[in-house]
Amino acid sequence: MMERLKYDDILYLPHHVSERHPRMPLSDRAAQFAPFAALTGYDAAIRETARQTQERAELNEDEKELLDRRLRLLFGEMPAPPEAAFTYFRPDEKKSGGAYVTVTGRVKKYEPQTRRIFLEDGTVFPADDLTWIEICRR
Repeated sequence: MMERLKYDDILYLPHHVSERHPRMPLSDRAAQFAPFAALTGYDAAIRETARQTQERAELNEDEKELLDRRLRLLFGEMPAPPEAAFTYFRPDEKKSGGAYVTVTGRVKKYEPQTRRIFLEDGTVFPADDLTWIEICRR
């Protein structure tokens, strides 16, 4: 004699269909079983770790002297500041290192106390972070 199985009484009953709730589409049903991010922010942390930064390079004495001459030329010897391209080191806010950035514009003002350079377009950067100035001749 065959042994009676635990669910034999309901095994061949017809599938129940609710009269109140519409049937869920298969695409929505599949979403219930989709993987989820158990570690919130993990992907962002991995991307941040992989993001590359540059180390700040120190200028030699000749490069510093050339940069100082160009700064004096921009801030004093010209009647109106010409357009120039400024390359400076921008430290990274989240990790060591940073990036070299080049912006082009006209100097609006220079604050000697804070050694910050203000361009007409609103860009502000420390003069101590400058690595190169290219004065645009027109």
